[in-house]
Amino acid sequence: MSVTTRREENVGYVEIDNPPVNAIGQAVRRGLLDAVRWAEKEMLDRVIVTGAGRAFAAGADAKEFDKAPVEPHLPDVLNAIDESFVPWVAAINGVALGGGAEIAMACRMRIMAPGAQIGLPEVTLGVIPGAGGTQRLPRLVGLEKALDMLTSGKPLGAQAAFEVGLAHDVDKDPVEAAFMVNTEELGCVVPTWELPAPVLDDTALSDARDRVKTKMAGQSAPLRAIDVMQAGLAVPFHDALPIERAAFLELKTADQSQALRHIFFAKRAAKPPADLSAPPFVPDHVAVVGGGTMGAGIAYALLNAGLTVTLLETDQEGMARAAANVDKIINASLNRGLITDSTAADHKTRLTISDDYTQAGQATLAIEAAFESMEVKREVFTKLEAAMTMDAILATNTSYLDVNEIAASIADPSRVVGLHFFAPAHIMKLLEIVRGDQTSDAALAVGFALAAKFRKIPVLAGVCDGFIGNRILARYREAADTVFMDGSTPWEVDEAMVEFGYAMGPYEAQDLSGLDIAHANRRRQDATRDPNRRYIPIADRLIELGKLGKKSGAGWYRYPGGGGKVEDPIVADLAIEESHFAGRTRTDYPPEEIRKRLLLAMINEAADILDDGIAQSARDIDLVTVFGYSFPRWRGGLMHHADTIGAATIVSQLNELAKEDHVAWKVSPLLERCAKEGTPIAEAKPSA
Repeated sequence: MSVTTRREENVGYVEIDNPPVNAIGQAVRRGLLDAVRWAEKEMLDRVIVTGAGRAFAAGADAKEFDKAPVEPHLPDVLNAIDESFVPWVAAINGVALGGGAEIAMACRMRIMAPGAQIGLPEVTLGVIPGAGGTQRLPRLVGLEKALDMLTSGKPLGAQAAFEVGLAHDVDKDPVEAAFMVNTEELGCVVPTWELPAPVLDDTALSDARDRVKTKMAGQSAPLRAIDVMQAGLAVPFHDALPIERAAFLELKTADQSQALRHIFFAKRAAKPPADLSAPPFVPDHVAVVGGGTMGAGIAYALLNAGLTVTLLETDQEGMARAAANVDKIINASLNRGLITDSTAADHKTRLTISDDYTQAGQATLAIEAAFESMEVKREVFTKLEAAMTMDAILATNTSYLDVNEIAASIADPSRVVGLHFFAPAHIMKLLEIVRGDQTSDAALAVGFALAAKFRKIPVLAGVCDGFIGNRILARYREAADTVFMDGSTPWEVDEAMVEFGYAMGPYEAQDLSGLDIAHANRRRQDATRDPNRRYIPIADRLIELGKLGKKSGAGWYRYPGGGGKVEDPIVADLAIEESHFAGRTRTDYPPEEIRKRLLLAMINEAADILDDGIAQSARDIDLVTVFGYSFPRWRGGLMHHADTIGAATIVSQLNELAKEDHVAWKVSPLLERCAKEGTPIAEAKPSA
C-alpha cells in the first residue's frame, strides 16, 4: 500500500510508503484522504504522519505532469488535513519537497530530524506550488523568507527551518517527539489556513522580482510565483487556492515546464551503459598529473570525495604552483562555509605533491591534466605506465586531442579512458567519459563510478576532435565569428545570445577563458583544416595586439582597471577591415537573425555528432549543452530546443544559408532523415 495506518492508544500513525522517494501519486493522495476520515471516525487525539525509508515525501510524481489531473487532488487532501478536528503532526524524517512540504505545512505542527530538509523547488521544474504552498508558506515564515524560498527553490535544513518558524522542533527521533507533544499544547496550535496573512510589502515584492529578473532571466515560473502569492495574500485563504491552482495547471503544460522536466529525467537517466560488463570501482588513491587550474580542481574534487591524491608536477617550481592552486580552492571553500577547518586539514593530510612519478606507484587511477599537447601527453603516459601497476587505469582530461593516439603510447591501450572535466572541475557538474577504440569496460566503469562519487552527470562520448561539447562550441564560435565579420559586433552577438537565455555570449565567455587557448587550438588544426572552409582571422590579429582577454586587460572587450567590460572600437574596426580585404559586403544582422544562425550552426553540428555515433542520444547532447556550456536549462538543451523548431523548418533554413556557404552550412544527413520521415530529433538514431 502507498499509505499505511495504525493506531496505538489514541494516536494514529500514518506512513507514506511509495518507494523510492515517496512521490505523491494518486494512490498516495487517496491514502492520505482516507487516513483523514479514518482518524476522525476513530476520534483520535492526533495523527503523526511520516515517510517510509529516508524520505518524508519528495514531491509530486513528475510522470503525472503530462496527464490530466486525477482525483483526489492534493489541494483537497491538504484542506482536509488542515481543517480536520484531529490535529496532524508531520514527523519529517528526510526530504519534504514540493508536495511533501505542502503536506507538512498543512499539518498543525512539524518536527524535523537533524538531517531532514524542507522546501518548494517547483520553479526548477517550471511550475509553482499547486496545493497551497504559495499561501501557507508566507503565513508560517513571513513574506520575505517565503519569497526567497519560492523563487529560488532552495530547501532549508532542519535547524534553518526551525529558526524561521517552519519547524516547531528538531529531534533525532521526530516520530517519538511528535508523540510526546503535550495534547493541550497541540490543541492550542492554530491551523495554518487560519494564521493571519503577512502584510504585503511593495518593496519586498519589487526586490524579489528584480532578483528573479537578474538571476533567473527568461524563466516564467519564479515571477508567476510572486504574482500568485501577492494576489492570494490579498484575499481570504480559500479564495486564494483557485488562483494558485489555475496558475499551476497552466504552467505545467507550458514549454518551459516540459523542457525542465525533460532535463530532470535526462539527468536521472545519466547512468552507465546497460551492457557495461565490469562492476563499478572507485579507487581510493588517485594520481593527478598537472597542478594548474584544471588539475588542482580535479585534485580538490578527489579530496572532497575522501580519496588520497598524489599530485604530480615537472619540477619544484611547478610543485609550489600546484600547492598554491589547491590551497586557493581550499581557502575559498572555507570562506564560503562549504568545508570546516578540520575538513581542510584532513584534505591536506591526504594530498602529496611531488615531481617523482614513483610516488604514484600505489594509485589505481591516474588522471592526466597536463598541457594540451599530444607530445606532452604521450610523455606523461609513458611515465605513468612505468610507475604504476599493470592494471591501473590511465585517464586523460584532454579537451580536444585524439584519445586513441594517446592510448597508443602505452602497451595496453585498453587501460586508457577519457575523463573530460569542465572548469572549475570541483564545481561543474558535467563529466564527459570518452571511450577510445580499445577502452575496456573496466576503465569505463571507473569513470562512471567516479562520476557517481563526485555527484557529477556522466555522458559517454566517442573519439573526435572536441568530443561532444567542444565540437559544438567550436562551431558556435565559428558561426559567431562569421556573423561578426559579415556585419555585427561582438557585443551585438553577445547581447542576442544573452536575450536567448545564456548567462553570457560567446565573446565575453572567451575573454574569461583566454583568447590564447582558442588560438593554440586553431594552430593545432592548421594542417588539417579544410581549405574550402572560410577562416576568420580577427582573433589572430587580437593575439598579435596582445589582447588575450580579461587577464591582459583587453580581448574582444576592454577591461579598464581590471573592472567590468566596455566595448572596444578597435575590435569593431578590425572586422570592417578584414571584411574589406575578403571582399565581403557587410550586413546589419538583427538580433533574431544572429540567434538563428548561431543556433542552427550548433544544432547542425550536434546532429552530425549524433549521426556519427559520437553521442549516444539526443538526450546526452542536451545534458552536455546545459551542464557544460550553459545552454538555458529552461529550454531543455540544444536538441530538445531543436524539436520545438522542427526538423523540417531547420532543414529549410539551413538550405537557405547553404546558398551563402555550402561548406559551413551543409545539412546533416540525420536532420534530413528526420525532416523526411517526420521523426522527432529526440528519437533519431545514428546512421548504420
